[in-house]
Amino acid sequence: MTLPPWLSALLTRRMLICVFTGFTSGLPLYLLLNLLPAWLRTEGISLKAIGLFALIQFPYTWKFLWSPLLDRYALPWLGRRRGWMLLTQVLLLGLIAALGLCSPGEDLQPIMVLAALLAFASATQDIVLDAFRREILSDDELGLGNSVHVNAYRIAGLVPGSLSLILADHLPWGQVFAITALFMLPGALMSLRAAEPALFGAAPKTLREAVVEPFHEFLTRAGWREAALILAFIFFYKLGDSLCTALATPFYLDMGFSKSEIGLVAKNAGLWPAVIGGLLGGLWMVQLGINRALWLFGLVQLLSILGFAWMAWLGHNDTVGATQLAQLALVIGIEALGVGLGTAAFVAFIARATNPRYTATQLALFTSLAAVPRTVINASAGWLVEGLGWPTFFLLCFLLALPGMALLLRVAPWQVRNS
Repeated sequence: MTLPPWLSALLTRRMLICVFTGFTSGLPLYLLLNLLPAWLRTEGISLKAIGLFALIQFPYTWKFLWSPLLDRYALPWLGRRRGWMLLTQVLLLGLIAALGLCSPGEDLQPIMVLAALLAFASATQDIVLDAFRREILSDDELGLGNSVHVNAYRIAGLVPGSLSLILADHLPWGQVFAITALFMLPGALMSLRAAEPALFGAAPKTLREAVVEPFHEFLTRAGWREAALILAFIFFYKLGDSLCTALATPFYLDMGFSKSEIGLVAKNAGLWPAVIGGLLGGLWMVQLGINRALWLFGLVQLLSILGFAWMAWLGHNDTVGATQLAQLALVIGIEALGVGLGTAAFVAFIARATNPRYTATQLALFTSLAAVPRTVINASAGWLVEGLGWPTFFLLCFLLALPGMALLLRVAPWQVRNS
């Protein structure tokens, strides 16, 4: 029996690898975004202090500074990409487990140090995983492959954002972090079993070549003005959505939902819409092209922010019943669908903007810029919420999402269909 073309495209070894790259990349980030704030909040740490923890994610913003090292140097095992992948995954497993040995009330500074090291190792893993994925996918597979990666990335969020929260109601936090750390093992096994990708041209022979040439190639290919527009778009496209979800778990707690309710309802309500959105995004991009997908999916992502404003306007729930849980599931589901669609197109756009000869450094530059809102701007989320209140805060997030949509007129015109 002949499989449909879309199913044949999904059932390949390269798409399976994208599942593993997405999962192992998303787990440590969602731990920092969801599990760490929930842990600190339940231990009585203030929203301002929790908001400041966003600053430990600076490695995601500055990872382009050391990405040339990963292009230039190879570890003495497994090859240029897989060696770095395995090393960072083993480090992440140990750091996640070590967090559970601390107590927020007594060890806030050690927790901050461990979290910062975790962010550094995670950002380094992202550099090499992004390069590895770009090098194994053909140009025709970029949209679908990155959609699969994004879906697995989102699914990984269920571990620290759902399973770990449920376990925290029944087990000590030390055991919760130890169990969470074990979910890094599938990525490590993938690093051991996958084949090293073929080189696109010669690897950089000097550190100077690894540092200078990727930036020189991007600027000369696009021109200074076009390069600036592309970088501005990468910064703004996810700004509103990123800020909107910066304190998502504390927001749910403040609305009166328990950790178990958040784990069972909020996170699972966001899973399938995100998966469906990501997969449909990848398949639709084959027909629409990346440019039109950025317009349509970005619009859904933009409007989904208003759902949080509506739930915040409804206010705190003294008692949580079926109606409140349904409202929470609806808002999270719509937001997850919008993010699943928007992120699929956004990641494909970033991959398309890179030259395969300089994948690690150029992808690190672009994804670092995309991470700026999540690190620098999101650090102010606690102050904004306490000063504005939750409803006005979410309306501000909606307004901050508009510049990214406006920049599509220049960087991805609707009438120009790019695959």
